[in-house]
Amino acid sequence: QVQLVESGGGLVQAGGSLRLSCAASGRTFSSYTMAWFRQAPGKEREFVAAIRWSGGNTYYEDSRQARFTMSRDNAKNTVYLQITSLKPEDTALYYCAGIDYYCSGSGCYRAGTYSYWGQGTQVTVSS
Repeated sequence: QVQLVESGGGLVQAGGSLRLSCAASGRTFSSYTMAWFRQAPGKEREFVAAIRWSGGNTYYEDSRQARFTMSRDNAKNTVYLQITSLKPEDTALYYCAGIDYYCSGSGCYRAGTYSYWGQGTQVTVSS
């Protein structure tokens, strides 16, 4: 019942910044959890960040937490991923994902935990 649409990707020079958006529509709940994953060609899908729809809990992959910031705008039913100091190795298809409950523990980092997925938005970082 939940639809997710990502936007904001594109071709960016190394060192630049992007803000990805994910708009949710349909029947959403205050217990909703949103996440970002990314997948490069030939590699497995990897966790980037997650946030609860309510409250202040956010989760980040350790190696990227300094450059990646996830936020939400409940009034717009939208979550964001701000990426700074982009590197060529950040090139990937970035997916928005969601579940209609608050995840906890290691399950928050697993792609299989999430029920709703967007189509992905491509981020390409040039040297």
